[in-house]
Amino acid sequence: MRYHEATGALAGLGLWAALAAGPAEAQADPDKVARFFDALELPGIIAVMHQEGLDYADQIATDVIPGDPSAAWQTTIEHIYDAERMEEVALAALIDTLDGADLDAILAFYEAEPGRSIPPLEVSAREAMLDTGIEEAAKEIAASAMADETERFLLVRDFVEANDLIELNVVGALNANYAFYSGLQDGGALPPGMTEDQILADVWAQEPDIRDNTTEWVYAFLMLAYQPLSAADLETFTAFSETETGQRMNRALFEAFDRMFLEISRSLGEAAAEELTTQEL
Repeated sequence: MRYHEATGALAGLGLWAALAAGPAEAQADPDKVARFFDALELPGIIAVMHQEGLDYADQIATDVIPGDPSAAWQTTIEHIYDAERMEEVALAALIDTLDGADLDAILAFYEAEPGRSIPPLEVSAREAMLDTGIEEAAKEIAASAMADETERFLLVRDFVEANDLIELNVVGALNANYAFYSGLQDGGALPPGMTEDQILADVWAQEPDIRDNTTEWVYAFLMLAYQPLSAADLETFTAFSETETGQRMNRALFEAFDRMFLEISRSLGEAAAEELTTQEL
């Protein structure tokens, strides 16, 4: 799975514009979705997202909230990024979004090699990149490989393009930012006369930076995560991603995690608004 909260990047597990869509009327088999959830090691990814979220909230507090945040802010952030709740939301969303997907084919890939080996690599790389030193080193290595167009970079690029990872992550990040603004607005922290068009313009103005940061992070993460894979295994993974089954799975993951992060982003905006308005009083 691929979502890096701080940069808005979904990347890994082979990272939707229709994020406001409601739940599907039909649902996928919950037992098979639970197997899918475990096969892709999504609990491990969500545990890392939990820590990334706490770090991101600290950055929000530094950038947006004057002075030291209150104890209530810290309590609210822990609730927003509660890992158990995040798992519940993601699993419920996947039961909706995977409706119609060939779960048997997906499980067959991820419960055998090379698919079985890939999610643990993604979790390990995601955990490693919590260390800013490792993240910066991974970005430098990826940038060098990109500039030299190494064989490994070209294989990763094929994978990125097969899954449309840059575009989907950029869209997800823009939607999450819009949800954050909406939370600020609902909490009364934006100027009273600020219109919907102005909010959209502010969000869209961030697109170039988001695209650059997303591209940098996605390639750094994937180059690090997939380093142990042979060229043949990475080509097999890309080929699976290009199938109808792989494409359907990718869309389902993005849609499901978008639902989770839209909820989180709006709640984070509301929490920041509450902190700002309380300090003003």
